[in-house]
Amino acid sequence: MVLTFIGMHLLAAVLAGPLVRTLGRWGFAVLALVPAATAAWMLTALSGPVRVERTGWVAELGLELSFRLDPLAVVMSLVVAAVGALVLLYCCAYIDPRSTDGDPRLLGAALVGFAGAMLGLVTTDDLLLLYVFWEITTVLSYLLVGYLTTSAVSTRAARQALIVTAAGGLTMLVGLVLLGESAGTYRISELLAGPRPATAAVAWGVGLLLVGAVTKSALVPFHFWLPGAMAAPTPVSAYLHAAAMVKAGVYLVARFAPGYADLPVWQVTVLLLGSATMLLGGFRATRQTDLKLLLAYGTVSQLGMLVLLVGYGNEAAALAGLTLVVSHALFKSSLFLATGAIDHATGTRDIRVLHGVARAAPWLTVAGVLAALSMAGLPALIGFVGKEAALGALLEPPNGWVSLQGVAAVSFVAGSVLTVAYSARFVVGAFGPGTGSGSEDAGHGWHAPGPLLVGIPLVLALGGLVMGVTSLSLEEVLAGHTSTVTLLPGPEVHLGLWHGLSLPLLVSVCVWGLGALWWWRTRDPAGPVSPLVRVDAGRAYDALMRGVDRTALESTGFLSRGSLPALLGTILLVVLVLPGLQLVLGGTTWPSSAQLRVADGAAQVSVALIVVAAAILATRARRRLRAVFLVGVTGYGCAMLFLLHGAPDLALTQLLVETVSLVVLVLVLRRLSGRFPDDPSVLTRRLRAALGAGVGLVVGLLAVVATSSRIHEPAGAGLPERSVDYGAGKNIVNVILVDIRAWDTMGELSVVLACATGVASLVWLREEALEGVRKGLQSARGARAGWRSPPTPTDTGSLPTSQWIAMGDRLDPQRRSVILEIVTRLVFHTILLWSVYLLLAGHNQPGGGFAAGIVAGLALCLRFLAGRGYELRAALPVMPAAVLGTGLFIAAGSAVIPMLLGSPALRTWDAYLTIPLVGEVHLVTSLLFDLGVYLVVIGLMLDVLRSLGSGLDAQIATERETAGRGTR
Repeated sequence: MVLTFIGMHLLAAVLAGPLVRTLGRWGFAVLALVPAATAAWMLTALSGPVRVERTGWVAELGLELSFRLDPLAVVMSLVVAAVGALVLLYCCAYIDPRSTDGDPRLLGAALVGFAGAMLGLVTTDDLLLLYVFWEITTVLSYLLVGYLTTSAVSTRAARQALIVTAAGGLTMLVGLVLLGESAGTYRISELLAGPRPATAAVAWGVGLLLVGAVTKSALVPFHFWLPGAMAAPTPVSAYLHAAAMVKAGVYLVARFAPGYADLPVWQVTVLLLGSATMLLGGFRATRQTDLKLLLAYGTVSQLGMLVLLVGYGNEAAALAGLTLVVSHALFKSSLFLATGAIDHATGTRDIRVLHGVARAAPWLTVAGVLAALSMAGLPALIGFVGKEAALGALLEPPNGWVSLQGVAAVSFVAGSVLTVAYSARFVVGAFGPGTGSGSEDAGHGWHAPGPLLVGIPLVLALGGLVMGVTSLSLEEVLAGHTSTVTLLPGPEVHLGLWHGLSLPLLVSVCVWGLGALWWWRTRDPAGPVSPLVRVDAGRAYDALMRGVDRTALESTGFLSRGSLPALLGTILLVVLVLPGLQLVLGGTTWPSSAQLRVADGAAQVSVALIVVAAAILATRARRRLRAVFLVGVTGYGCAMLFLLHGAPDLALTQLLVETVSLVVLVLVLRRLSGRFPDDPSVLTRRLRAALGAGVGLVVGLLAVVATSSRIHEPAGAGLPERSVDYGAGKNIVNVILVDIRAWDTMGELSVVLACATGVASLVWLREEALEGVRKGLQSARGARAGWRSPPTPTDTGSLPTSQWIAMGDRLDPQRRSVILEIVTRLVFHTILLWSVYLLLAGHNQPGGGFAAGIVAGLALCLRFLAGRGYELRAALPVMPAAVLGTGLFIAAGSAVIPMLLGSPALRTWDAYLTIPLVGEVHLVTSLLFDLGVYLVVIGLMLDVLRSLGSGLDAQIATERETAGRGTR
């Protein structure tokens, strides 16, 4: 069921765009149904046994989709899903679908997708799958924080959060691998239940694991990205920084504490960094004048508190920590959303300006005050229950007061004082009478927030009150996890509102008094700023990034001086020196003459000689076009060699790729002079010839040595049988691509998409240019009707009223080729039919999605050559990104569907169907994956033609127009 709910979130993310576009702001309400259903189902799992779900994924690598619903996973899932549903509902009133600052469709998709990724993260039982979900949240958080695309501040904050958390995630991956390899298992439950190896690898693995948690949960010294992320819309801040993203690091510490909390590296990292973060964040929160920044620094402080407690190492602290995790999700999301309502109603979050909000919005004030009281740890609320339990756990340090545990206890008390102070600052600043000369009544420019903007923060705040009253039930749920955290001794602690007169209660009273005093002394927003407030780790980050940029600039300037021959020469020199030295000095075993096979026949020798001759002539050509065609001869010659060697599928693919390469090169040549501009000296030519010959010799020798040094059975042995048994196809190459090594193909599809995006980005640098393309596509969609019937003479014998091509009337009559237009009209659909045939037949005969996509792309090339960009837009009036994305989505979907049916990803099924008038047809499910490949290749071709064809046409026309004006 967990995988099903994750799939539901994925489906909702895909459908978010159409939903928000069709339903407007209420599309968010439909999206909220998915996390709401998840939360409802998780409620049924609270009292049940631990549920384990495992589905095969990549069996050859031992990877599986493994999920385990224990009490910790269930509680975290409830937090993620319930708060996520309410935040999505809040967006109905907060987000304006007509806003041009960001795309609401992307916001809805990213929010519900983030909820699904967090659900997978907190429930998975596999270390590597944990990392996958971890990085998905990193990428989605970048999209969410950078939602306001027109804001440079938002973009910078998103990039900063991405770099910090992604770097921490990669470091964590190394730690996960070390832990998994040391224990001999990648299942988290088995890793924590089994004996811990006493090796240095475990200590290193734990340390690297904690780096990921520290960066994700914004602990010192990586805390600076979280306040910057407040540039995101308020619903995003409420979800990411109260219930989702930052809780990932807290969850990671809580999950691995039962197995590693007594290690020195764990104790030092968790207790010291948690204490420092709690104090620094709390201190800075007491000096903020922006409500959102106040909550941001308060979140930093409380994250340090949570990490300290859940990673402390005994049952009492774990119980208190998880209670405060739930408490923090409720009160902090309520406070963020209340702040959003205030900002929405008044247009400001500055406590120096706000005044009269309590009178204008009493129910919003109730929500904000209740949530702030829970944050401060005052009685009757869940925050008080958690703080009491935490004091009970920490005030009896197992190693005495002169220890890390003693430092943690003192820091917790001091941090609690600061929490009371900035809680009071929030309440008085947001709902009080106002301070300073800039105060004005909320009635001036005030528009009342709607029911959702008030009701959802109120529901969350009341949830904290209900949880405080029923905290005993929460203890029963959490006991399933906290009972496993027993590496350090500790007192017995229970949740409840009243435990009698005790030391924790006395300390709490002192904390409230000292916190009130601290607030009173720092209540003036215009007061002096402490030097500690000016300390900013973000400056160190900025300096580091400037250093990275400078290093990249210097190294690029040294290695790449704008000369393509010099750059290529550097690459070839490395290829010559490193493998060449290995061949000469590495004790290479050279093959005997009996092991060498020069050729299989005279035909191969003849073709090879032609290829060599063409290559030599290409190096001597001074005209670009001649060099391009000679290089094409070498490519076609390689295709012939493949064919002579009995590899028709490779020959077909090479033939098609070479043809496309020629087309692309010819398109680019329009922007270059006819001859090569450089006239190298004789010495330079000789050096280039020597370098080229040396590289060719080294690569050839490497191939000979590698093929003759085999000591094991070739990897291709048994492939003919496996392709039939495993992939249900006789074309071994195609079966390898879409079945046996389909994951490699999936990665290559992503690379193709990235390359297409890069090419387009280099040409379409300006948004107005892209907008022109979109308008051209819209006008072209209605221009194809006139192309459906051939031209017929009129009664008067005049010229035809129709065109051979759809957009022929747009072309300059002096630059048209009627013969080419007629040929295009006759063969275009035939070429497309051939591409479909290659797609369908490729599993058993030469072809497949890649070759078929190239053939379809060549058909588009023909349309472009006949009618330029007008005809290309009429042939396929869609943006290339839509075709690329659809293809990648179909390919990825073909991997997910088998998993939903309980089989490994990309599993292939086949069936034989008898169709009347056609006969028996063999169908395989991998055809769906091949269809994705087909569309990605077509999208790539379309993107290249739009960029290097239409894009360069536009640039050439602009330059000619500019030159014409200059002559006048």
